[in-house]
Amino acid sequence: MTNASWTREELSAAAFIGEALAPFFLQDPKLGSAGPSFQAIAELDAREAAAEWPFVSADEALWCLRSMQGGLASDADDALMWEYRRLFVGPGHKAAPPWGSVYTDHDRVIFGLTTLELRQWMRERGIERQGDPKDPEDHIGLMLELMTWLARNRPADLDEYLRLHLLTWAPHFLTEMEQETTHPFYQGLARLTRLSLEGVRDARGLRVEEPRFYQ
Repeated sequence: MTNASWTREELSAAAFIGEALAPFFLQDPKLGSAGPSFQAIAELDAREAAAEWPFVSADEALWCLRSMQGGLASDADDALMWEYRRLFVGPGHKAAPPWGSVYTDHDRVIFGLTTLELRQWMRERGIERQGDPKDPEDHIGLMLELMTWLARNRPADLDEYLRLHLLTWAPHFLTEMEQETTHPFYQGLARLTRLSLEGVRDARGLRVEEPRFYQ
């Protein structure tokens, strides 16, 4: 039995989640182009935004948004930038590598099986990859962007994408990220992203088979 078709409101909500959250995973706070996204979080009415945040309870969303705002308001000595680089970039050890294959591949490498399976899935459907070609397709930020693109352009493929690719590893990664970071912005970001994706999963009734995790 297949799930019912997405409603226009559900698709809009899924697109919003990806569009709103992807920049914080993809862009260095100091050097990237996500300045307007950080500014938008800093300036929003957290209670009003939480009440409207899709797929997440208002109380949970409020905690996350206030944590993110608190992290921005108290940022000193470029702590946000350094935490972004510690988590996702390096050099050297990354505290929360943002690629799916690092968690699902026995050898914990990028461009592993998770990446190749997603690449093949996209190729079979004529979906062009986003971002720098040097980046693996299973980067959490790129996958959130792809969720937005599918919601707006190929909704018939969205359930399968979520069930077979994004939701298999993202909640695990986001839990690890929240536990790893001590910066309130990234704690709030990790939890809000995880709750949003799990909310989509539950709303759609998607049955996701988790792989074995090696990190």
